[in-house]
Amino acid sequence: MSTAIDVLVTENIVGEPMEAMRRRLAVGFEPELWKKPEQLADAVAAAKALVVRNQTRVTEDLIRAGGELQIIARAGAGLDNIDVEAAGRAGVVVASTPAQNAVSVAELTLGLMLSLARRIPEADRHVKGGGWARQNFYGTELFGKTLGVVGFGRIGFLTAMRAKAFGMDVLAHDPYLDPDSLTVIQARPRLTELDELLATSDFITCHLPGGKQTRGLFTYQRFCRMKPAAYFINVARGEVVDETGLLRALDERRLAGAALDVRSTEPPQADAFGRRDDVILLPHIGAFTHEAQHRVVASVCRDVEAVLAGNRATNYFNFPTPRKRVDEH
Repeated sequence: MSTAIDVLVTENIVGEPMEAMRRRLAVGFEPELWKKPEQLADAVAAAKALVVRNQTRVTEDLIRAGGELQIIARAGAGLDNIDVEAAGRAGVVVASTPAQNAVSVAELTLGLMLSLARRIPEADRHVKGGGWARQNFYGTELFGKTLGVVGFGRIGFLTAMRAKAFGMDVLAHDPYLDPDSLTVIQARPRLTELDELLATSDFITCHLPGGKQTRGLFTYQRFCRMKPAAYFINVARGEVVDETGLLRALDERRLAGAALDVRSTEPPQADAFGRRDDVILLPHIGAFTHEAQHRVVASVCRDVEAVLAGNRATNYFNFPTPRKRVDEH
């Protein structure tokens, strides 16, 4: 049987706030444990708090195994790797960091837009290979172009505000967006349906959560609605894209290129994307800046320590303090 601990950390979540928490509480820091389901289930049985990123699958069975769990804290925004309904039935607080990495992801989105528009990675490889054929690298400006933002939460809003500084027009599609919200009033995008956004935009950037409603949203047929000179950027969740459909659309020149920070399977197997000059691939680094990670880890540690001390979590998804487990039988 595992030794009782206060906090179980199953992924590589590091930083000064984590070190400070480890000095105050009994923390089991096992950054590779997410790869070992049986050992994970055994370890969580001894923990009062579970801290994860996006690799650990926090299933109903795992939550049941964690009979002493009071809080599950996700170091990041999405909760698609956590069965939040099962956590609620078990009376376990679910906390996340919905805004702490938003600036970093928005800035990466603009970086990818510029990289696609000016063919920066391709030109870099050319020069490092001894070339200087600058006439082969004509690009396009962002100024005067239309950006379509799919998913207008905090990251979509920040991306839109930065795009406007480049002189871009902004369209937005989000079925849950309140047209009278402050984000719409401040960013002033033109709200539109998805198909119109795809047909009108020069750059399309995705900021949707994962889940049943968004899985496979970007199909081959939808890529075919884009302009042949348009670019697609995904810094949200890989599962929202039908990757086979995207490859086919690129092969047929239905769009000019794509940038993917996320994939349907991570890490992905080597595939045709990696052989294309019109595709930029990154290893899910949207939130990986020093500033964002400090904010994320600090928020997670504060909420974990608050709940274990009998206080309220701040960035909770379901409820701020643990509840009595619901009898499921």
